[in-house]
Amino acid sequence: MDGRARVVVVDFGGQYAHLIARRIRELGFYAEVVPYDTLKPEDVSSAGAIVLSGGPSSVLEEGAPRLNPSLLELALREDKPVLGICYGHQLLATALGGAVGKGAKGEYGSATLEVLTEDPLFSGTPRIQRVWMSHRDYVDTLPPGSLVLARTEDCGIAAFKLAGARVYGVQFHPEVKHTEYGARILENFLMGVARLEPSWRPEDAVKSVIERVRAAYNGGNILVAASGGVDSTTAAYIVKLAVGHEPIHLVVIDTGLLREGEAERAVGTLKSLGFKHVHLLDAAREFLSALKGVVDPEEKRRVIARVYFEVLERRARELSAVYGEFRYLVQGTIYPDRIESGRAGRGSDRIKSHHNVTLPEKLGLELIEPLADFYKDEVRKVAISLGLPEELVYQHPFPGPGLAVRVVGEVTEEKLKVVRKATKIVEEELRKAGLYRSLWQAFPVLLPVKTTGVKGDARSYEYAIALRAVVSEDAMTAEFAKLPWEVLEKIASRIVNEVENVNRVLYDLTNKPPATIEYE
Repeated sequence: MDGRARVVVVDFGGQYAHLIARRIRELGFYAEVVPYDTLKPEDVSSAGAIVLSGGPSSVLEEGAPRLNPSLLELALREDKPVLGICYGHQLLATALGGAVGKGAKGEYGSATLEVLTEDPLFSGTPRIQRVWMSHRDYVDTLPPGSLVLARTEDCGIAAFKLAGARVYGVQFHPEVKHTEYGARILENFLMGVARLEPSWRPEDAVKSVIERVRAAYNGGNILVAASGGVDSTTAAYIVKLAVGHEPIHLVVIDTGLLREGEAERAVGTLKSLGFKHVHLLDAAREFLSALKGVVDPEEKRRVIARVYFEVLERRARELSAVYGEFRYLVQGTIYPDRIESGRAGRGSDRIKSHHNVTLPEKLGLELIEPLADFYKDEVRKVAISLGLPEELVYQHPFPGPGLAVRVVGEVTEEKLKVVRKATKIVEEELRKAGLYRSLWQAFPVLLPVKTTGVKGDARSYEYAIALRAVVSEDAMTAEFAKLPWEVLEKIASRIVNEVENVNRVLYDLTNKPPATIEYE
């Protein structure tokens, strides 16, 4: 075994590029994502294997992301195992002297793959298998000295290998669950082709993260934007382990957009974890005032981010006058926040802005994000390994902008009361039914429409609520939850009977993609 289990995933801007890294980590190999335009020779030389991700561009487009030819030459010269996936497959083929064409039609979704020859990449998989495709461009001319390994009905070169080298390209996506033997194919590449040894777990990364924080800390007070959720709490706890609790000040801002009693619970949890300086600030009026008349969801998020950091900056100045100057800001940013905000790589598209990745420069603080390269489930494993309470660890993710993104359209105090009470009902009933832990998220959304109903033999004209419940591993993709009808009926009955101004409950049957998990 080579033993160098560091896998470099070169990101060409695909929304799910990090899903490749995640699958590699699940197999026990440490994976690092590097944007294509920041890849350095040392990244190539130090890697045990290199994976070229998919991406939204076409290799036929002028200005599309490219791999530096000298870096590919270096990889070949040093006999580095290389696997190109989708866009990476096409890019690899053209870089090696092949050609890519544009098909008459695209190939999206499930496809039947036929493996044409025995090869270590497909070891232990059948000749006919289901794979997931997402492309229109295709490799129509093999690079010199290459061999076709597999095909589909619409794609004659669905996988190829460069003869005499550990270089492969696959048009399909082995990282997605829909590819029947995708995990085995990745494992074959990493163990059979790259000869790497699985030796990584998220919990094992804690020590190195703590060491990095400790090495970066040069004294001074540390400000933590704390929500009481697992991400910000785990990030703060890691910093506490690195530098001690004395310089750390956690600020919990009650934005007025939180769930019932959430701010107070957050303060209690943080104090129970040994944090000495926990500050609660009620800024509900400021947020509601700033959101008045705002309808566009992106503008709503920008407003919340702006007010959040204005409030945080003001509180930091007040605390500085008492405790001394602040030098650092800790945030619980995780990777899905960064990818959806378009901050994970040069080619990534922005899906929606997250307030915790829009740090204004005027704060003048150095940013510490211990969890920025972790997915939510990995954060949970880290949190459990640190001894954080399970109730905190396994609570459903809650968006940074809070209930504002669960009120479609303008946010008002009246609407917040509606969605806050409905949220409490949803969570209570799911816990009673023993379903809460099996779901990634479940919540009500107040729609910007009123519908006709009947209450007490009289006509009502009130709001409709959409109930959203999904199962997911990392929030990058999600499927709607097939909740039992009796549970849905109980939730709907309680909402229309106990929540004022609501007379209709709908259930959302949409997956992600095409929808996002949250509505805004």
